[in-house]
Amino acid sequence: MLLRDEFSKNGDIRIGVYVCDCGTNIAGKVRVPEVVEYAGTLPHVVVAKEYKYMCSDPGQDMIRREIKEQKLNRLLVAACSPHVHEETFRNVAAQAGLNPFLFQMVNIRELVSWVTKDPDKATAKAKDMIRAAANRVLFHEELEPLKYHIKRNVVIVGGGIAGIHAALLLADSGEHVYLVERESSIGGHMAMFDKTFPTLDCAACILTPKMTMVKSHPNITIMSYSEVVEVNGFVGDFKVKVRKKPRYVDEENCVGCFECIDACVFKDARYPNEFDFGLGKRKPIYMPFPQAVPPVPVIDADTCIEFKTGKCPKECLKACGERAGIDFAQKEEIVELEVGSIIVATGFDSFDPKKMPQYGYGIYSNVYTSLEAERLFNASGPTAGELVLRDGSKPKSVGIIHCVGSRDENHNRWCSRVCCMYSMKLAHLVKERTNADVFNFYIDIRAAGKGYEEFYNRTMEEGVQYIRGKVAEVTDNAQTKDEEGKLVIRVEDTLLGMIRRIPVDMVILSVGLEPQHDALEVTKMFNISCSGGGWFMERHPKLAPVSTMSGGVFLAGACQAPKDIPDTVAQAGAAASEALALSHKGVIEVEPNTAFIDETLCSGCQVCVGLCPYSAISYDQEKKISILNQALCQGCGVCAGACPSGAAQQHLFNDSQLMAEIEGALAGVL
Repeated sequence: MLLRDEFSKNGDIRIGVYVCDCGTNIAGKVRVPEVVEYAGTLPHVVVAKEYKYMCSDPGQDMIRREIKEQKLNRLLVAACSPHVHEETFRNVAAQAGLNPFLFQMVNIRELVSWVTKDPDKATAKAKDMIRAAANRVLFHEELEPLKYHIKRNVVIVGGGIAGIHAALLLADSGEHVYLVERESSIGGHMAMFDKTFPTLDCAACILTPKMTMVKSHPNITIMSYSEVVEVNGFVGDFKVKVRKKPRYVDEENCVGCFECIDACVFKDARYPNEFDFGLGKRKPIYMPFPQAVPPVPVIDADTCIEFKTGKCPKECLKACGERAGIDFAQKEEIVELEVGSIIVATGFDSFDPKKMPQYGYGIYSNVYTSLEAERLFNASGPTAGELVLRDGSKPKSVGIIHCVGSRDENHNRWCSRVCCMYSMKLAHLVKERTNADVFNFYIDIRAAGKGYEEFYNRTMEEGVQYIRGKVAEVTDNAQTKDEEGKLVIRVEDTLLGMIRRIPVDMVILSVGLEPQHDALEVTKMFNISCSGGGWFMERHPKLAPVSTMSGGVFLAGACQAPKDIPDTVAQAGAAASEALALSHKGVIEVEPNTAFIDETLCSGCQVCVGLCPYSAISYDQEKKISILNQALCQGCGVCAGACPSGAAQQHLFNDSQLMAEIEGALAGVL
């Protein structure tokens, strides 16, 4: 073994190997005593021990004590994932006076015991991995964490209830917050609702005061009608570029009188209001809803005569007069923000039921989505809160179909969590407004939150009928006189064990939640990852549910997974506290797994310059070599893998370490 021979004459290397049982997680499959005995035979290993829970206080105390007593200068712990406990054992090494980067962790839980059925193979694999790590740790270097000052500003992407709550918490703590929202008003989906379950609080009564607080808070800058287009930098020092779209109304000069809307040459609203999902109409200059924040109208360039023909009499401009709120000359603007941390709270999209034509959405006029029904119930909606059909009549019977697009192998496999409860809420509102017969078609009722089961019982007492079974289709094909002029819901009632046909006047589809349509672009921009379903991935599902693998970037709300309002607010508070804790450190220590370039080997080919995703490498024209800015480097290793001359290397993953690990892993078969 050529690499090991380099150290064979060096008697100063003293390795300690500690193998964890992890209860039965590891010991249930791996014969740990046999692995420990084998580890003790490896070169330079002076101590090898087993402990049931190595991460416990006694386990850590044992390692600290033996580092000092045995004069260990290399440490190897075979346990679970480095994502969980690498930092734990680095701290143990540091507390015992050993440089924490002279430590190597071997994952024999996730990579061995959890994925290997045969105990003989699992034990052999654990030995191979420990042998490889013992070979590798010989080449570890004494490194020091990189330290950077943290900018105390925070940018929050998304102005729904999650973004609003996080912004207020941070602003009240003294941080300056930039709240970026792509729509013309903050509020998100919650602003569309009429009531919230299970307490039936008025959604606007809860949300509007918080929106107003955001508008008036001196530490919050609202950037509505804006989108993040580029993110550079690193934790503590991000540079975020935001595109501000022209709304053609000056936010600073507008006083919110709305005389411009009344004065528009279009005396009647004629264009579909997107906020009402096209159920209501708006003018080319409009407010999406009365409580919008900022309370500033928007001019739609696609429908405004001035932009289409240039021949508008500009009555809106005349009505605004000397206030100079209307500005047809506004242009798109790019603003760069310098912040220390980022909270992503971009929310969710609802499932498009047109993908399930058997339910009749887009085919029959009286089939609505749940969000469309919310707008019909809302006092600021297109019908001023009256539940009426498109012909103006009130429904006498309503069918609510659960799990549309959720828990479906052909669409979204996950449970969207909120559908059962908001379906019950809609059922209650139908009863309250029309006293119609209401049928809820469900697969399973999931009412696990505080007060949820009680609300379920309340709706049954109000006369809501629950039919267990997945709806096969919604049709207008009448087979009896009772079905004429009705929509017929055909369903297998699994409790009665029969096929039923339920005629109704109105169908509400309880559509599920799914990731935003541009979620993949967001992951690339913020250098975060997403799960199989497209939801943004947290650093750890239990121990770091709001952090991401990209330092300084946190998650809040339903961009991470489907959740209701209480859970969204709780997670927003957690994300705000993480950002605040980071900000108040003042200085952050970053793992020194950055790349470096050996100038004596660099040929100046510039391959690494174009490949670096963080723009950390540039070309020095005078020296004719590539140079690296460690402050920008995130340790991805792309440059080291691509460098044809081997000049680009990476701390903790340099060639000598990796080759030694490979040699150790293959030693058992060579």
